Amino acid sequence: MSSGGSFGQSPNHFMVLDAISRGVKKINDISRITKLSKDEVELIVNDLKTQRLVEIKEKKGFFGNKKTEVFLTDIGLKVLESKKQELSNKSKYLQQLYETGNKRQLQTFMDDNRMWMPMMLFSGLINMVMFTSMMSFMGMAMNPAESTQVESQAADSPGAEDAGAGTDSGDYDSGSYSDADFGGMDLGGFDSF
Repeated sequence: MSSGGSFGQSPNHFMVLDAISRGVKKINDISRITKLSKDEVELIVNDLKTQRLVEIKEKKGFFGNKKTEVFLTDIGLKVLESKKQELSNKSKYLQQLYETGNKRQLQTFMDDNRMWMPMMLFSGLINMVMFTSMMSFMGMAMNPAESTQVESQAADSPGAEDAGAGTDSGDYDSGSYSDADFGGMDLGGFDSF
């Protein structure tokens, strides 16, 4: 499909398509969310445009600046959904291999599909906890693209901002409210009925 003939084998192309399908329209935002360089995203978007998978629209900004926005075409959506379905099936099979504990088959499958792991992580088709557990189980190290996606998924997970919220900072004794003076206020124990 691609002018270089490698679109179907390019996880980065599909990551960009997936980001656009989520409503991310600007090159800088696509770069930030996919963790790809801006230059690489621009090349990919141009390649996707050539293949009629995306449309690029120029708009005038508030101060007369040009704003470039990227939109998915119907063909692009169909190609993306097809690839995500294929990867979803692979993810399920990968999980089955992991659950059975067949290390050799899991290793072979991972070697054959390793380049798609960042896309599977980015799209949420594979859970970062399961992925890191599998990598540990096999004694394999993550490559930089996988590591970036795992870190990104961890940072975006609910509660990431509150990671230290339940820790005792030493400012108070978390279990000793019995000595506290609440100004005669009834704290609503069962004895107050």
